[in-house]
Amino acid sequence: NFIVTIINLRAPGMTMMRVPIFTWSTLIVSVLIIMAFPAITIALFFLTFDRFGGTHFFSAFNIADGQLITAGGDPMLWQHLFWIFGHPEVYILILPAFGLVSEIIPVFSRKPLFGYAVMVYAIAAIAFLGFGVWVHHMFTTGLGPTPVAAFSAATMLIAIPTGVKILNWTATMWGGSLTFPTAMLFAVGLVSQFVIGGLSGVMHAVVPVDTHHNDSYFVVAHFHYVLFGGSIFALLGGLYFYWPKIFGKLLDERLGKLHFWLTFAGFNLTFFPMHFLGLAGMPRRYADYPMQFADFNAVASVGAFAFGLAQVYFFLFIVVPTMRGKGEKAVQKPWEAAEG
Repeated sequence: NFIVTIINLRAPGMTMMRVPIFTWSTLIVSVLIIMAFPAITIALFFLTFDRFGGTHFFSAFNIADGQLITAGGDPMLWQHLFWIFGHPEVYILILPAFGLVSEIIPVFSRKPLFGYAVMVYAIAAIAFLGFGVWVHHMFTTGLGPTPVAAFSAATMLIAIPTGVKILNWTATMWGGSLTFPTAMLFAVGLVSQFVIGGLSGVMHAVVPVDTHHNDSYFVVAHFHYVLFGGSIFALLGGLYFYWPKIFGKLLDERLGKLHFWLTFAGFNLTFFPMHFLGLAGMPRRYADYPMQFADFNAVASVGAFAFGLAQVYFFLFIVVPTMRGKGEKAVQKPWEAAEG
């Protein structure tokens, strides 16, 4: 529906290169969904048959009559099918966030988006390259030097269109008449947090580094900076930005800024220490850990509670009162955004 609507049902005179960036991100993400989801669907069907039907798609060996016999399946097949879906899924989550930020930053910079066409091409390039990097999740599985080298290079390559977006957002703000309402704070927060997550992501294109970080808390820190510091910051910024248009009321800016800083502090307090935990060798998915990891885990726990309380505060003291009719009534153009 999104694809057909955007391609066939645009307003008269609106060419594709005049479509808003958020609409472009929706179009490209819709294509990603169509192409990526069949892989995980197939994998889950195979897994269901293995669990309940006695098949062996993912089982190399089987035990029959107390003896270990060859089953003919391939455990690596699961990883391939999952990550062929799993890495495009990262971009399914982050590209709409990029689109939101690309709408918010120009408004509060009082400038058009720098390099609109290049931003569109960058989104498309990220989506295309996103299907060619899944093996960087599997560098420790022994695939051999050729695929590892190819996917390492592809992982480095995808940093280029991503870096282009950071450059364009920065250039949009450069020299602009900047204001910082809550929506803009979350948008700039996304840019800063995504840069941290992106830098640690490029590190994982280097195979020895990836091998050291694999299945450690460093990876947990990395993907939360990308997806939480990316998607969730954009989602919260989008709520403040579009709430007046949807509900006719402005969310409280004074309380909103406090919400941003509590969220920002809690998020960084939670996940930044995990870089150090991972480098020190703490594996993820463990319920317990040695005492030498206790201090940073305690800091992360405090940050997690602070982050969670910030969202409870947002809901109880900002959203609920506004929904009950309190707050400033929105004018037609509350942010004084340009037309079109």
